[in-house]
Amino acid sequence: MDKSKVIAAYRRGFLTVRECGQILGVEELQLQSLLRQEEGRQSIPEAQQRIGS
Repeated sequence: MDKSKVIAAYRRGFLTVRECGQILGVEELQLQSLLRQEEGRQSIPEAQQRIGS
């Protein structure tokens, strides 16, 4: 399963933090890092769209 889809399911409340980590095969500290990375990736396209508009 795609990492970003699992994280999106967690953010929507379909998965607990523990379930999300189990699916991705990571420990809690690694999961927190992944969540921060995904959050940063989501904000980049928005910034690029504003610059290009």
